[in-house]
Amino acid sequence: MVHTVAVAAPQTPGQKLLAEPKIHASASVHSFSNIIGDVTIGASVLISPGTSIRADRGNSFYVGDQAIIQDGVVIHGLEQGRVLGDDQHEYSVWVGRQTTLMHKALVHGPAYVGNHCFIGFRSTVFNARLGDGCIVMMHVLIQDVEIPPGKFVPSGAVVTSQQQADRLPDVRPEDLSFAQHLVGLSGALRSGYHSAAAQCELSCDVPLRDQRAPSQRNQNQQSQDASLDGNGEMRNASGQLSPEIVAQVRSLLSQGFQIGTEHASPRRFRTSSWQTCKPIQARAEGQVLAELEACMEEHSGEYVRLLGIDSNARRRVLEKLIQRPDGKPLAVSSASSGGIASGRSSNYAGNTSNGNGGNDWMSQIRNFASQGFKITTEHANARRFKTSSWLTGPSVSSSGNVIAELQGLMEQHQGEYVRVIAVDVSARRRIAEIIVQRPDGPVEAVASPTASFAASNTNGGNSNNGHASGNGFGGSGNLKSDVASQVRSLLRQGCSISAEHASKRRFKTSSWQSLPTIHSSGESQVLAQLKGYMNDYPREYIRIIGVDTKARRRVSELIIQRP
Repeated sequence: MVHTVAVAAPQTPGQKLLAEPKIHASASVHSFSNIIGDVTIGASVLISPGTSIRADRGNSFYVGDQAIIQDGVVIHGLEQGRVLGDDQHEYSVWVGRQTTLMHKALVHGPAYVGNHCFIGFRSTVFNARLGDGCIVMMHVLIQDVEIPPGKFVPSGAVVTSQQQADRLPDVRPEDLSFAQHLVGLSGALRSGYHSAAAQCELSCDVPLRDQRAPSQRNQNQQSQDASLDGNGEMRNASGQLSPEIVAQVRSLLSQGFQIGTEHASPRRFRTSSWQTCKPIQARAEGQVLAELEACMEEHSGEYVRLLGIDSNARRRVLEKLIQRPDGKPLAVSSASSGGIASGRSSNYAGNTSNGNGGNDWMSQIRNFASQGFKITTEHANARRFKTSSWLTGPSVSSSGNVIAELQGLMEQHQGEYVRVIAVDVSARRRIAEIIVQRPDGPVEAVASPTASFAASNTNGGNSNNGHASGNGFGGSGNLKSDVASQVRSLLRQGCSISAEHASKRRFKTSSWQSLPTIHSSGESQVLAQLKGYMNDYPREYIRIIGVDTKARRRVSELIIQRP
């Protein structure tokens, strides 16, 4: 039985001094629920059976209008610790309007849960603050952190440090749709409590409100539309592969690399569980392209990616997404085999050597924005940078002046590191991380040595293997211009240069050996020592390392010689 005119649970003798709950007349409070103490229940709130809301320690609770509190939810609080509610008063627990707490969720104060949030089954929030529009899935623990608005917390996650909270992904449309469906069931139940006639007309499939702010909805929708529609069709009017894919295949074949493919259903794609397609044995360009088209046709409703394989080193040099289930691919490479310093891979790196300012961070970011990727930012002081504890900054509007917005952000965080993140919203993954500012100011033309390192790996050593010797020498016996520019950029940023070498066997297992330290900070002396190392080990791999001596970490790795 449910009372539409709310009635609180009776007080025990030890609770006579507690304040009475203040329950709005339009709230639906089940008779088997337990509401004790200074609890404010807003308009049109649904309190389901088995719920326990106990402000029995002299603290105050607030449940906002149209909130849904499902079966078995517990809301409790410590005697100490308060949060500031939206009405600027202090509470032990604040639950915002139109927020849903699913079955057996626990919110223990001090805790603040914003508006339009979703807390899944058996999840716990303690001593934490959740911004508006957050979606928390099942069996989650959130403790001692502040989660920014619009973030998604996956099932089973344990979020107990601010670094974890700052790295949570944004809510996606499919996440919102799942939450809306569950909220819709409860919303229909609440409406049915007020009108039995209306209950007969309700459907569980009636779409509920979009729980994000209008600005966030518009921004996410624009990013999604751009990522789907702004990247060009996979095939041209004649049914052939796009010129970009053809050029990529031609480049790989000319370097002696083998071509392979993998496919994944949407479910497998989310977990990166790719399946290998039939091997492509052909070496002629026309035959390879024909087999690629056949593979894409066979897996027309799935993701397909192109692989470039160095059969001698037994490693991948390129991974490029060429088909999506909707028939439209990304126009840039997906995760490459060359990891950047942060442990992620740059999808764009495969194209940075194609001219048009590929090493200029401004050009890279403009390119990402024009292709519909979401541009976000992070910043860190020197102490946080050492531990990779980046703080999330604002997103940058891809429709506005991206560079101007970034420069404004850099001015706000002078004396700190600032990096730009390009995010594929549909694939829900980062595709590039570019450091654009260090504590001593904006970086030079090569803004992120890590990005150029990824580019060298993604291209399979394309920038280093241009000559028959396969090393970093130009035609005159000097180091190639891209290697020299990389060294120059690192020295300008105050980084130290070192080098490592590896035989073919060691290269396969990434067992690099250090070369004597380069103590000089002059460009010509450094290049001379590098040439000496390459002469000493002509049949081995050699790579240069850029080291940020203040942070004591590598910021760049670039292979300058292959056997």
